Amino acid sequence: MPHNPELTCRLSLQQQRLASAAAVSAGHPSPIEPPPSGAALPSNTPSASLRTAYRVKASVLLSRPPLITRDLTPFEKSYFLYQRRLNERLAMPFSRYFYYQKGTPGDVEWKRKIKERLTPARDIGVYNAYAKEGWNDEVLVGANESEPDAQVDALLKDAEVEGLTGEEGQEVKKQEVEKPMPRITEADRIGDTKSLDRNLQRTLYLVVREGKEGKWWFPNDVLVGKESLHTAAERIIVQAGGLNMNTWVIGNIPLGHYIYNFGTAMEAQGQSEELRGEKFFFMKGRIMAGQANLADNKLGLTDFQWLAKDEIQKTLTPRDWNGVKNILSER
Repeated sequence: MPHNPELTCRLSLQQQRLASAAAVSAGHPSPIEPPPSGAALPSNTPSASLRTAYRVKASVLLSRPPLITRDLTPFEKSYFLYQRRLNERLAMPFSRYFYYQKGTPGDVEWKRKIKERLTPARDIGVYNAYAKEGWNDEVLVGANESEPDAQVDALLKDAEVEGLTGEEGQEVKKQEVEKPMPRITEADRIGDTKSLDRNLQRTLYLVVREGKEGKWWFPNDVLVGKESLHTAAERIIVQAGGLNMNTWVIGNIPLGHYIYNFGTAMEAQGQSEELRGEKFFFMKGRIMAGQANLADNKLGLTDFQWLAKDEIQKTLTPRDWNGVKNILSER
């Protein structure tokens, strides 16, 4: 009889199945046995433990942007002075009689000033771009020609008119020159952290105190109903600082968020959940005019300050500072 591989394979598989079934029926009883009468069946209902939850809050980073440029570094001051002196060397010579008629009071005043500073430029110190030492245009160590205050004084001195004679021979009085406002304000000098007229080259943020002995934090409140973060931020600004502020909440997406975990979970009243902490979502806002007023605030706030980033670090707790330091502006 010829060998049939397919038939042999089928017979082998059938024998293996029969042997396995016999072994199970002979040596192993059924793994599922009916429970004894009266025994309680295991419950498939969920555990009775409370559900973990967090309180969701909207918080506002209300800021006043910088009003002036930052102070220059010593290298930047020297570089800009060098560039202005280099430009004086490369520029065409000043055409004196194109601007002043010979023998006029303006021509006399020009000759007096050019004799003092040796150059038409008014804010680069004593320097002659066409002299033998014209190549020596770098600022010297300890010289104040690169200081902005010294340059302002030089411009103010150049703007003054003195020693001129009018048409009838009488002496013309010195004209008063309006000086620019200082970069350091009165609020900076007295340390008034409630004023917005301070630290003009930095971004200031509104921080508030929660309760008489509470911690300093940003204005915040729990979301009400289906309130969006943008709407909640606008409400918080009004409820915290009053209506005497012209503000603008920027965008609908938060800058960041911070999770504050309680030391011990609290059971929410009337709910089957335990409160583990709070989640703050920070919205960006700008103040354009006005001032905060906590007289009639509805959030229990007792004090406020306008602080820069480095000042906020000294005011907040280390735990809170680590949660917000990366979303605050350096300037």
